Amino acid sequence: MPNTILKLSCPDHVGLLSRISGWVAHHGGNLVEVHQFTDPEAGWFFARMEIDTHTLHEDLPTLREQFEPLATELKAVWTLRPAEARPRVVVMVSKLGHCLADLLWRWRSGELAFDIPCVIGNHDDCRKMVEREGIPFHCIQVPSDQKERAFKKIATLWHEARADSVVLARYMQVVPPNLCAAWPGRIINIHHSFLPSFVGANPYQRAHDRGVKLIGATCHYVTEELDAGPIIDQEVIRVEHFHTVPDLVRLGRDCERIALARSLRWHLADRILIHGGKTVVFRD
Repeated sequence: MPNTILKLSCPDHVGLLSRISGWVAHHGGNLVEVHQFTDPEAGWFFARMEIDTHTLHEDLPTLREQFEPLATELKAVWTLRPAEARPRVVVMVSKLGHCLADLLWRWRSGELAFDIPCVIGNHDDCRKMVEREGIPFHCIQVPSDQKERAFKKIATLWHEARADSVVLARYMQVVPPNLCAAWPGRIINIHHSFLPSFVGANPYQRAHDRGVKLIGATCHYVTEELDAGPIIDQEVIRVEHFHTVPDLVRLGRDCERIALARSLRWHLADRILIHGGKTVVFRD
């Protein structure tokens, strides 16, 4: 059934859900799924509604135009889009291909509904994996003395690909602040640590040195502050005293794949709302 998704957040006050659902009903919308949450500390309201497209009186551009006055009154951040739309996602990768391979399988099988216009790597290691799927692969090396030039090329490729979002699938380069600012809430990173513990490089080695009993992976939106963007999802696994660093790496890669796939699924379905440094996730 084709559905239309309304995602919204705004300052909280009495009667919000009634007003928004009333607006949907006024335009013939039959609500098939509704999620809402109010953060009392922030005084902020969050909602996601799926509307049966068949019952609506107007097309989507008209609906957006007619919702604008109410959204302005509510001081809302909002989107209204067809659920069946396939967002375009550029995937970034370095040498390790386990997260990329998992995403390619979920894309090929139809488990995740998105298109991959291209994959960009700073090494050539994953080229064959990508090109055998019929997807263009671009290798843009990022020398330490030419990072600005390299990321200008990368930004150009993102725009030429008409990307809706970008996934850093173990892409081991820091995205510069100007790109983070230009793509807020649209760049997703998988970090091989249970953040905020062990930020930065070599987290499995540091976790082993610390003797932790749990390791994990964190999927988050990318911001200017390294590994500190709003967290979407985390996955953990128990480790034992006899596990070596390679054991932690092997176990951790499973966590990375799971956390990234779940997060991308929710992102594609407009189930994530960002407010400040946190997210509200309406899980399916």
